[in-house]
Amino acid sequence: MNRAIVWGLCVILGVTAITLPAAEPVGIIFDTDMGNDVDDALALGMLHALESRGQCRLLAVTLTKDHPLAGAYVDAVNTFYGRGDIPIGTVRNGKTPEPSKFLPLATAMDNGQLRYPHDLLSGNDAPEAVSLIRKILAEQPDQSVKLVQVGFSTNLARLLDTPGDAASPLTGRELLMKKVIELDIMAGAFTPINGNPRYLEYNVIKDIPEAKKLAANWPTPIVWSGFEIGIAAPYPAVSIEQDYAYVPHHPLAEAYVLYEPPPHNRPTWDLTAALHAVAPERGYFDLSPAGNVIVEDDGFTRFEADPNGNQRYLILPKDKQPRLVEALVQLSSQPQ
Repeated sequence: MNRAIVWGLCVILGVTAITLPAAEPVGIIFDTDMGNDVDDALALGMLHALESRGQCRLLAVTLTKDHPLAGAYVDAVNTFYGRGDIPIGTVRNGKTPEPSKFLPLATAMDNGQLRYPHDLLSGNDAPEAVSLIRKILAEQPDQSVKLVQVGFSTNLARLLDTPGDAASPLTGRELLMKKVIELDIMAGAFTPINGNPRYLEYNVIKDIPEAKKLAANWPTPIVWSGFEIGIAAPYPAVSIEQDYAYVPHHPLAEAYVLYEPPPHNRPTWDLTAALHAVAPERGYFDLSPAGNVIVEDDGFTRFEADPNGNQRYLILPKDKQPRLVEALVQLSSQPQ
């Protein structure tokens, strides 16, 4: 009920005080291929800003990029935002072990000290990602968590197949149905891209078997943020040049420059999925009708409308684009 209406009723009825329960911030597990593109880094910074605003709790970060500095960089960013105790899990036998343009920031030194202090110096020393997700989910209240996948489907598809363990007697599928509200995923393409009606999106084609399994078998609602959404809302380079200068060194701005020196406006793919997960009620996006996504053998994502389906994809009308970009800029650059 509107707070003004509640207050008016209190006055009419002579009630002197009333306490309205605050909305519980949603728990977020952020599953990312950190290091392959810089939008992952901006999305992580945005989630920290949303937690500072009381809108979410960042429960864990898990990695689908199989490089030891991916976990180290995530820990450096988390520590920068004052949350160095957030659990980090790393993939085993995962995809894209190649070096990254910006993950070496985790090892950058100034005057003999780490530029960005952190404890996890190598992802090889972190827990395995799927086991960590099971542990974190088991500890949460029922129907309180959203999973945000902005990399490959490796970890979450593997989670589906897990049996009960020390964290929970439930199978992976049972645990998801009990604890998870929704999966928000940046993957696929649901409109033609540059005239190509059969665009094969990176996050899908890097692990097609697991993407097929996830799309076909995931037990909770899924909201897909397709490739077309991120390219329609590019991050303005002027923000990188100006909005992060409140500190001498910022792990997001420096990552952006190392990935591709400005001026360039990088698409905001991963940020869009994360923002919708935390703030779906704010109207930044429209949603497709209900249906199901089929991942074909070559990695193409085909959407089939079905009123009984539990999957949708984001739509960004042109009139909503400016407000979305402004929100992404303000949140990503919010001082820690």
